[in-house]
Order: sequence, then C-alpha cells, then structure tokens
Amino acid sequence: MRRPDLPDAAVDGAARFTASGVFGQASAVRVLRGVPQANLTRLDPIRATATITRTHAYLVYDTLLGLHSLFHPLPQMAQGWPIEDDGKVNTFTLRDGLRFHNGEKVTARDVGAPIQRWLARNGFGQEVAKRHAAHVVAVDDRHLRLTLQKPFALPMKANGKANALPCFVMPDSVAGTDTRTQITSELGSRPYRFVREGWSAGLRLVCARFDGYVPRREPTDGTAGAKLAKAGRMERHIIPDRATAGAALQSGQVEFSEIPLHDLLPVLRRNCNIELVVRDRTDSVGMLRFNHLVASFDNRALRRALMLTVDEENFLLAVVGDDRGMYATSHSFRSRSRPMQTKEGSEPLRVKSLDRARAALREAGYAGQRVVQITASDFPGLAGLSQVTADLLHRLDPTLEFVATDWGTVVQQRAWREPIELGGWNIFHKIWSGPAWVEPNSTPAMRANGTEALVRRADEQAHGGPARAMV
Repeated sequence: MRRPDLPDAAVDGAARFTASGVFGQASAVRVLRGVPQANLTRLDPIRATATITRTHAYLVYDTLLGLHSLFHPLPQMAQGWPIEDDGKVNTFTLRDGLRFHNGEKVTARDVGAPIQRWLARNGFGQEVAKRHAAHVVAVDDRHLRLTLQKPFALPMKANGKANALPCFVMPDSVAGTDTRTQITSELGSRPYRFVREGWSAGLRLVCARFDGYVPRREPTDGTAGAKLAKAGRMERHIIPDRATAGAALQSGQVEFSEIPLHDLLPVLRRNCNIELVVRDRTDSVGMLRFNHLVASFDNRALRRALMLTVDEENFLLAVVGDDRGMYATSHSFRSRSRPMQTKEGSEPLRVKSLDRARAALREAGYAGQRVVQITASDFPGLAGLSQVTADLLHRLDPTLEFVATDWGTVVQQRAWREPIELGGWNIFHKIWSGPAWVEPNSTPAMRANGTEALVRRADEQAHGGPARAMV
C-alpha cells in the first residue's frame, strides 16, 4: 500500500516521505492544480496526526532540522550546532535569510517556542522532556540552546522526525498558544504561504509562492536540503470521488492527483501525458484500531478474538486488487524494508479461524452488543480496509453500525472518547507512512503509557465542550 506525495512541479522536497501519485505535464504552468490526499480540516500541525495536515504544514512551515532519506538529522533552518558537555548542551545557530511570510525576521525565540510546544505534544519529545529535563532558551536572535539534564544520543533525531507531529516552526506569538487549543494563524516561513481567503473547507486549498524564502544550497534529500518552489500558485481541489479525480487528471483540469484509484492505474499508465510515480519505498502500514476506552472493545479478550479473523492478504487485495507489485504481506511490527524488521513473536497473528473467533467471543462475554465502525469513504485505501473488517464483523454476528463519511470528519470524530451512545466509536482503520514504523522511538502507536498513549487533544471549539482525547 502506497501513499502519495506532492509532485516536484510544486515544491522540490516538500514532503518526500509519502509515496505514490500521478501527475501530468505541468512544468510550464504558473498555477499548479491538483487533488490532495484528503480534505484539510485541521491546520495545527502539532495537534493532528493526519497526513494531509502534515503535508500542508511542510509547504507552509519550516523546521529547525530535516531528516535525510536514510533517517539522519541534518540542518534545515539551523546552520549547525556544536555539542558540548558530553551531549547535554546543544547550541544551534540559525542560518541567514530566514523570514516569515509577513516579512519579519525569524529569531531564535521564534524557533524555541514551537520546540517547547512540540515537547509537550509529541511522544518522542515527551520522552526527551520527561527523562532528560530538556530546557530550551534563546541566547540571542541567532542562537538557541537546548540543555539536557543528562546525555542523550537522539535529541536531534527527535526534533528532525518527519512522521507524526514534526516540529514545525512558527512565530513565538503563535507557538505560545496552549497545547489544548488550535492555533488560529498560518504564518510560516516555507516557500509557500497559505492563502486563507482562497480556502473553502471541503472544496479548495490555495497556497502562493513566498518570494522571500531563501533555500538551502544542498540538494533535496528527504525533508532536508533545498526547498525550491516551482509554481507561483498551488490550488488543491477536494474531489472525494477518485474516479472523478482521475477523469480530471486525464482531461487536464488538474496536473496531479495524490491518491490515484488503483483500478484506474492501467488506464493512466497508457496516457503518455501522465506519469505514475512511487516516491516512498519504506512501505506504508495499515492499522486496525480499537477504542479500548469504551465498551465493548475495552475487553482485551474481545480484541484478541477479532484478531483471529485477520488475514493480511485479504486486506491488501481490497486496497490494490491483483497488482501484486504494489503490496507485500509481512507480520513484522516494523517496516518490511528496514533493518529492525522481524517476524519474531508474530505467530498468534497468523492463526485465522472464524470458528475459533466465535468461540473466543462467547468466552469473553460478548452477547451481541452494538459495535460502531467509522470509515472514510473518500480515502480508497481506508475504504477497502474498512469493507473487509465490516465483512468479518458481520460474519462473526455482532450488531455492526457502519458509519461512512469523509476522512476529515473521521479525524474529528476519532477524538471523542465518550461511549457510543453519546456519539463515540469502537473501531476504525488508519494508514501510517513508512517512516513512522522504522524504529521504536518514532512509532507513536508503540507507546504504552495508559490513556496518554497515542493521545491527541481535540479542539474544544470543534465540539463545543471540554477537550477530549483521541484513543
């Protein structure tokens, strides 16, 4: 299963850690039009793990460090940093020419404030802050000092991480926003600025090139290196139906489509004006997520019973069809192509038996309680995975309520932790990009710290009440 990226015609190196996409010949256009991965409903990149939020943020916000394609941290806004006192003191020097979209100079204070907010939100950052008492202070306008209570080998890797919740830089006045509250400003310093007046939720996103951006001189590699804006204006049009999006690409109405419909790939390949590109070879990972805070999957035995029905290949075939070059089965918790990949301990996941699952459900005390599954019908990969799960649940004879909506709504709804009688949910699918599963420290889904595990606070205003948590 692959995920799409923004094409090079838009910005070279904006977010290379996503995977496949199709785009037409657009090198000569001044306005680049395309179909994004999903509808953008949350703009705050520190409060949403959705890929569309992260991809949008990489256009608008810069980062202190970038991540090499081999997952090594490299300077981005930083010019460099000496390491002192056995690794406990790291002093960053900002490179010349950094300015926000309003023309104001980026200072060390502006960089330090988002790091503090990120330390409180990101799982990797939380561990750095908790175990090493990380302290960030602006020495002057160009120098930022990170001090740890004890030596730690990975603070730069944590700051440069490119998967869920990267550390994006925004003005001090914006980054000072409480972590429980969504930011209301999109002021960044990347090659593109967000055009709010051109934004129509569910219809269109607009970014314009920021001519004040000074790129690095190094070639693009991963999220590090030069960021070269190649279009004066980018318009991303929300087209939930992927067949319609494919038709728009073939007719020239748009120049790229981030997630092509797999059934259309043979047709698109035959079009000499369209190029199909697989950008990420680290493998994307599909996840079946239970809400363990509410009935009935708060019962561990029920979750284990359902796992007896899971056949990886059935899920993958539902996403990509018979194109076996686009998927591979693997029982490893880590990305299949990375050194930490192993199948040790996965034996229980290889047992598939509906009869055993039914017996396990009865032993666990399941008696036909209502189950709510939410899914995104406008996200082909998730829709395919969800249909397979729905079929399994029906065959196990639970009372299933299948709620199909758009991905933006799923992102909002999954933040609820109330019982299903009050609008909650029991189960849904998510697809993670490969870099999130490369190693333990960058895998949000691996944390096991109670109700704080994989928690992202929801926007209080979105639901008109107290902040809730995503399970």
